[in-house]
Formats: sequence, C-alpha cells, structure tokens
Amino acid sequence: MKGLELLLLPLLLILKDVSAQWNVWMPRDISAMTNSCVVIPCSFTYPSGIRPYRGVHGIWYFGHPYPQLFPPVVYKSRTDIVHESYKGRTKLLGDLTQKNCTLLINNVGVEHSGRYYFRADLGGANIYTYPDFTKLQVLDQPNIDVPEEIISDQSLDLTCYVPDNCPDMSPQIHWMYTDYLSDPVFTPDNVEESNTAVLSSTLTFTPKPMHNGQLLGCRVHFENTTFFYERLISLDIKYAPRTVWVNVSQEVMEGSSVVLHCDVDSNPAPTITWYFGDKELMSEVASNSSLPLDNLTPEEEGVYTCVGDNGYGSMNTSMYLAVNYPPREPWINESLTLLEGSSVSLQCNSKGNPMPTLTWLKDGELVGTITAEEGSVLELHEITPQAHGVYRCLAENEHGRASNSLNITVEFAPVLLDDSKCTIVREGVQCVCIASGNPEPVIEFYMPDLNITINDSNSLFNYRTYSDGYTSTGIIKLQDKGERGNNGDTAVHVHCSISNMYGSKTIRLELQQEKKFMMAVIVGTIGGVAVIAFIIAAVRYVGQNNKKENGNPGQDVGSKVENPSMFYSAVKKDKQSLRKKVLKTELLGSKFNSILEEGTGDDSDYQSVGPMAGMERQELNYAALEFLHGRHREGGFRRADGDGSDYTEIKTK
Repeated sequence: MKGLELLLLPLLLILKDVSAQWNVWMPRDISAMTNSCVVIPCSFTYPSGIRPYRGVHGIWYFGHPYPQLFPPVVYKSRTDIVHESYKGRTKLLGDLTQKNCTLLINNVGVEHSGRYYFRADLGGANIYTYPDFTKLQVLDQPNIDVPEEIISDQSLDLTCYVPDNCPDMSPQIHWMYTDYLSDPVFTPDNVEESNTAVLSSTLTFTPKPMHNGQLLGCRVHFENTTFFYERLISLDIKYAPRTVWVNVSQEVMEGSSVVLHCDVDSNPAPTITWYFGDKELMSEVASNSSLPLDNLTPEEEGVYTCVGDNGYGSMNTSMYLAVNYPPREPWINESLTLLEGSSVSLQCNSKGNPMPTLTWLKDGELVGTITAEEGSVLELHEITPQAHGVYRCLAENEHGRASNSLNITVEFAPVLLDDSKCTIVREGVQCVCIASGNPEPVIEFYMPDLNITINDSNSLFNYRTYSDGYTSTGIIKLQDKGERGNNGDTAVHVHCSISNMYGSKTIRLELQQEKKFMMAVIVGTIGGVAVIAFIIAAVRYVGQNNKKENGNPGQDVGSKVENPSMFYSAVKKDKQSLRKKVLKTELLGSKFNSILEEGTGDDSDYQSVGPMAGMERQELNYAALEFLHGRHREGGFRRADGDGSDYTEIKTK
C-alpha cells in the first residue's frame, strides 16, 4: 500500500500543478455601441506555488500580447500611464487579489475595436501575459438579422440586435417604416450568454411583391442620453414574374431594322428567352432584353414571343411583326414561238405585302384586265402576226412595282411589202425587194431577159441583203437604165422571189423615177439659165465700158474685135472683178443632153447592162452659149457666121 502511494505521488503533484497554472477567462467576443461603454468580464489564475511579491498587479494591452513590441497600454494597475487614446476611459472593476481582472472602457469609439490581452504581474520574475483575448467590436448602428431568402407571400421574421454591456446605459429598440406593412407583429427579447447581454426585437409580417425594394429600419436609443443609432435595410422579396411587356404588333419595311423589347417584372431577374414561332433566338439573364432584327426579310414575318423564367415561376407575351415589301419579280411563261392562227394562255404570279395588283401590257399598251390576286391569266386566241411582241406582267402595290417580260414570236408565210420596186437613180437603176415573214424570208432576184438569178451564192450586180426584225430587204444596182418602149417599160426586167418554210411568192418589180433625180434635173436647168443670164449681162457691161473709154460712142465694138471669144478673154484680164465657174454641162439652146450628178455616189456600185455597158463616161470641157435674137445696143456689134448660127463661143481648157 505504501509503495502504491509512492507511485501515485508524482502524478498527484502533476495534477495539482495543472489545476494551478497560468489561465485566464474572458469572453471571446463582445460588442458595444459607439459613445457608450463596455465591461469586459475577466478572471485569471496562476500557479499556487507562486507567492505574490508586493501584491498582485495587472496590465491590459491592445492589439498583441508581447510587451517587447510595445503594444498600447489600456490599463496598468501600478501607474496611471496608459496610451493616449485610453486616458480617462478605462477602469478596473475587478479585485486583482481575488483574481478578478474585469475592465470597464467608457466612451468607446470605432478605433477601439480589436483584441484585448491581460498580463498578470506578481512581482519579480512572475509576470505572465495570457494568450487568450477578448475581441471588442464597436458598432455605429444596430444589427438586423435578415434571412438569406425572403419569398413573397411567406411569413417573415426580422430581428434587430443591440449590445447591452454598459451597466450605466439601457438601450431601447423601435422599428421604422412599418406603416405600409399589413398586420406587423413586434416581439422584444433579451439574451445573455457568456456574461454578455444582447437586447433584440423581432418584426413579423407577410411580404408581398409590392414590398420588394421597400425600406425597413431599426432605431436604438439609450435612455437619459442623446445617443441614437439606426439601421436601414431594403427588402429583397423573391417572386415569380408578374408581368411581361413587349412591343405592340407592328409593320416594318423589308430591309429595315427593328428592335423588339421585353421587360419582365420579377425578383430575382429572370432568364429572358426570345422565340420566333418555336425557334429559340436568344436567351439572357436580365430584367429587360432587346432583340435586334436587321435587314428584315419577308421570311422573318410572324409571331415573336418573350418568355421570362426566374425559378419561382414563368410568364410569356407575344407580338406579331409584319414585313411589308414591294412585289417580287413576277413568274411568267418562257418566251414562246407560235404559228399564226394558234392560241395560248399566259400565266403571271407575284408576291408582295400588301398583295399586289397584276396588269398585262403588250408593247406598253394595256391588254386584258387588272387583277388583285397572286395569279393572273391572259388568253390569246387565233394569233395573227400582229400578236408578235413583248408581253409584260406588271405587279404593283403601295411600296413599289416589279415586272417580267416574255416575247411571243409568230411564225407566218412571207408577205411582199409595197416599197418593193426599181428606181432610176444617179448612175442607173436600183431594185429593192422588201418582204416580211417568220422565219426570215430568203430574197432572190431574177432577170428573165438575161436568164440570171441573183442571190447570196453569186452576188451579181452588187447584191446585198439587210434584216430588221422579221423584215428582209434585198438590193441590186444596174448601171444602165434600159431602153424604154412605147408603154414606158424598161427593157431590163427584174423579178423578186421571196420564200420561207411556210410559203413563197414571186413578183415583177415596177420601174419608177426617183424624186431626188427629178429634182436634180430641175435644179440644174434653173442654174444653167441663171449662168447664161449672168454672162450676157457681163458681156454687155464690158462692151459699154470699152465704148466709153475709146471716146467714140458711134463706133461698133464688133468692128474692133475680130474674135468674140478672144474679146471675152481680154475682158477677164482687164476686169478682175468678174469670176466664172466652168460647168461640166453642154448647153445647146434650151435643151439638156446629159443628167446632172446628185450626191457623191460611187459609180463602181452599179453594173452596166445593155448597149452602154462598154462606154466610158467623159467629162465635158467647154460650154456653148446661144444668144437667140439678141438686139445689139448702140455702138455694139452683131456677128453672123457662115452657118447661120447666132452665138458666142467661149472655150476653156
């Protein structure tokens, strides 16, 4: 038994030392309102084997427990030397000899928030700073306990807390801005824990969506002071979408741009999704969303729906977007080739918004009727060549017009036109044959007198053909005009033959005088007479002047001049004021024996036929003037040649 006691003695000594080690107790956290006070409860122990030397002293530090770091001194029992921010503010409420280190701090401010450490001083080397601390939180407003989620139409409790750790000041709590609440309930309470006290008040009510964003407040007042503290909160009420607003239905033009807007009233903000029909266009989390539509096409016309869903519910609203556009290019038949006498139906279809009217035009003229439908039919019966042309279907609405055209080609047998003939022109005869037909007629000339066929294969007589649409023209040129018989016909006969796959025809071409040629003869005759008159006047004028210069009015000029032609030449030399134009025409009396040229045609375009085929044209180099029964003036002369002709001959080279 004695041996067992010896074994347990060291253990008992160890347990005794443990129960009397350096320990401190103080609340881990404590709070106070600014300008109020706070009491920090504190008790400590030290090893029982230590005997205090010169009493028990203590020190309160702020911030950290290590003196060598010179922390601010909050309270010191040996002296009144403390940190400036704590002068006159601190007081030890406990009795250190009774191991009570409770501290009072008056008129606390936010700057006093932090950790507080206690250090025991028992004299000598028995000084110890306890590692445990109290964390003081100085508040400038009360706390309101708000649930993480407030759901509409569900009962809600809001609690306002204020610390009650100042023995000389008693707080009171009041709720603010509760007038808009329906049947609010207020419940006060006082909670003490770990020697710290908290006063509270709970507000109970049922929130509605209309309360979202509203302010509520808790107000604290310390009795017998002027200190007031307030805390305001904004209610965050969760509720499903209540309304979804979108643009009203509207009309826009093709190619334009539009922005569709959607606003959803919900909390939290919903996920807004845009649909076109059943197709999802875009989705985003927001209270409002815009859907831009650029360069709109008719295919984008339809119902657009905005859906708002925030997890508490969903709602949607739709609108109709109409896209107006001018008529599309009409769809019509392909171009057609038809036989004369047949029938056909022309189809026209076009789209537009609003629906267009359809009109048929032929070569710019209205045909058929105007319809206000997507399709129109134009019936053509027993087609004639006049039905040939361009048929256009015109689609119109208030925004524009569009058209499409087709060609109708009518095939028919050839027809000879009235302008087919042979005409006397400057160098000879020109024969023209004009025919209309489809397919284009083939034109040939035939000269039965010469048994010659003229066409593309031989190109005799400068044979040429021209085409203009369905009209063909054939031309040949003959240099000889032919000999005329008693009935005025030409000795050279020309026939024209026209043909295509639907028929043929042959006709003899009549000979006609060309108007331009006749005009040339008339103009030439008038011009010749005028020249003759001018020359006569000039000769008389010269003779009269010579008579005056010689001073012998009675002398006959003819007696001095043996050769009149030489006299005329002398007059030209003496009187430079007269100018003469040599004509390529022989004037014999009042008759013409040649044809005046017209224009500047090339003789090589014509081919000779008949007796003149081998003759060459010769240029005249003299002119004969005949003075018929002219009277000679006094002092003049009159010459009569042996052959009885009365004329003056002027020769030029």
